[in-house]
Amino acid sequence: MAFFDLIQTSPGFLTFLCVVIGLLVGSFLNVVVHRLPKMMEREWAAQCAELRGEAPATAVRYNLVVPRSACPKCGHMITALENVPVLSWLALRGKCRDCKAPISARYPFVETLTGVLSGLLAWHFGFGLALAGALVFTWAMIALTFIDLDTTLLPDDITLPLLWLGLLLNIQGTFVPLTAAVIGAAAGYLTLWSVYWGFKLLTGKDGMGYGDFKLLAAIGAFLGWKVVPLVVLLSSFVGAAIGISMIVFARHKRETPIPFGPYLAIAGVIALIWGDAIVQWWMRSSL
Repeated sequence: MAFFDLIQTSPGFLTFLCVVIGLLVGSFLNVVVHRLPKMMEREWAAQCAELRGEAPATAVRYNLVVPRSACPKCGHMITALENVPVLSWLALRGKCRDCKAPISARYPFVETLTGVLSGLLAWHFGFGLALAGALVFTWAMIALTFIDLDTTLLPDDITLPLLWLGLLLNIQGTFVPLTAAVIGAAAGYLTLWSVYWGFKLLTGKDGMGYGDFKLLAAIGAFLGWKVVPLVVLLSSFVGAAIGISMIVFARHKRETPIPFGPYLAIAGVIALIWGDAIVQWWMRSSL
């Protein structure tokens, strides 16, 4: 009982606890980012084989839990001590203990990012249902960002449950009234759907994927229809700035697609924390 009293009455302890939990969740998100696309590819291959009338190929069990994480170069199984968020990477100096192959710095980056954002959310929302919903929302945004960067995919396994969770949380108005959440989900989907078809009719090309529609719908379900224009504006601005920079400085080819999901996710987290303040400021400045 004393523990629950402490997390409810001490913002500092709650923030520290959420940072620690965030670091651990960040380690799991690294697994999700790496494995979920591979799991999807296996499922698609099995479905294609079934449609061709072929017997499904016998495959080793592969999901978010098994097999254990291992070095992709030498197969060394990662021990518990080698899997401590951030600290293990620093202790190993970013290399496999056995073969000394480099371990990407993105692993501790994702862990640190998740921990820092989790602590920020705890400080901002305090103890309660809003904090729980905000944590799940932000963790999903982090996973979707890096999956989209790697594969240009935004899995339905994340976006659709997130959409329904947003609506369920807002039955009691956790973030916005339910009506605003339902309209936000519809507005989020239809906004990018309209942009997609408008661009396709004008150019004959696909400007974005359907996963972007579902992601913005999920953001709208959590945060309501008022933040949808804000998220679209912020994500478009950030995406355009980064895209132009990549073309100019990194020699990124114009015809190479740039995933839009990460910019939607970044804008969604900004809107989650500061959306109300930004919308109120915008409305005051527009009068």
